[in-house]
Amino acid sequence: MSDGYELELTPRRMPLSRPFTISRGSIDIQESLLVGLRHREHVGYGEATRHVYYGHSIESLTRSLEAIRPWLRSIATQEPEELWPQLQQKLSDDSFALSAIDSAAHDLAAKIAGTNCFERWGSRWCDVPLSSVTIPIDSPERIAQEAREYAGWPIIKIKLGGPDDLEAVRAVRNATDAIIRVDANCGWDPKQAVELSAELAKLGVEFIEQPLPANAGFEADRFVYQHSKLPVIADESCVREADVGLCQSRFHGVNIKLSKCGGLTPAVRMARAAREVGLSTMVGCMIESSVGVASAAQLLPLIDYADLDGHVLLSDDPTTGFSLKLGLVTLEHPGGHSAAPRFAA
Repeated sequence: MSDGYELELTPRRMPLSRPFTISRGSIDIQESLLVGLRHREHVGYGEATRHVYYGHSIESLTRSLEAIRPWLRSIATQEPEELWPQLQQKLSDDSFALSAIDSAAHDLAAKIAGTNCFERWGSRWCDVPLSSVTIPIDSPERIAQEAREYAGWPIIKIKLGGPDDLEAVRAVRNATDAIIRVDANCGWDPKQAVELSAELAKLGVEFIEQPLPANAGFEADRFVYQHSKLPVIADESCVREADVGLCQSRFHGVNIKLSKCGGLTPAVRMARAAREVGLSTMVGCMIESSVGVASAAQLLPLIDYADLDGHVLLSDDPTTGFSLKLGLVTLEHPGGHSAAPRFAA
């Protein structure tokens, strides 16, 4: 292959089935940018979403990617792992844009090779973890009702950081026998996190995700790590590859998200690095269509825990090729990461 890439950008507004609330705020519509990377007759797809916490808008994502359109046309096509350092240099301040185009590059390369993305780095789809489904912050009564609506799901993740955290978890425990995981999204202080961990352990919670703000500091993280009655998983505190080593002795595991770290290329390295230093691994996603979620799902053979329900929260997923039913992830289309927008199916 000698000719370059064509870039295809499609902004989308995706209504949620209900408002989604975490400790930092609430949304009822997700804005997304579908990124297509074309070489001749093949197109790979990635996705980036608006995210206030990380400072990304659809306008900023579009500007970042439009700036590299001429360069993409001019270069020879190459393996995603070779392309990524060049993309990082050109998109260094925009990990969401970098992630979307890197995921599209992996999807494209795998389609051209006639294989799935995960097979390109030697993984096999065998005994991959089940995914949780997420319940946002709400009243204990509403949360319990939603848990009952998710009957049959083996794992439920509850967003905490509101005024009724313990009552919410108790309500879910009374409503279901599913495994419960909780995510405070930076909503607690160290003393509160330790005290709540003891009560949550009594309710059979499996682990706590990101109890403290990402800037809480080593001593605060270390205090919770040493005194928590439950394992603690880093999310906002583990953004890039360099953060994996920093999470040792502060967290028991890390949640890897493509948009945070810059795509599948660094995410694979992060998963392997975490395993090497004894950290458990989790793959998560944003509220996004199946294009973004299917990209993240390529990590499942390398991962201990999964939270890949971002598309489930949409009232209408504009994508085909990826299925999540009662926690079981299915890649429905051969080649690439399996998912594609409906207009391309």
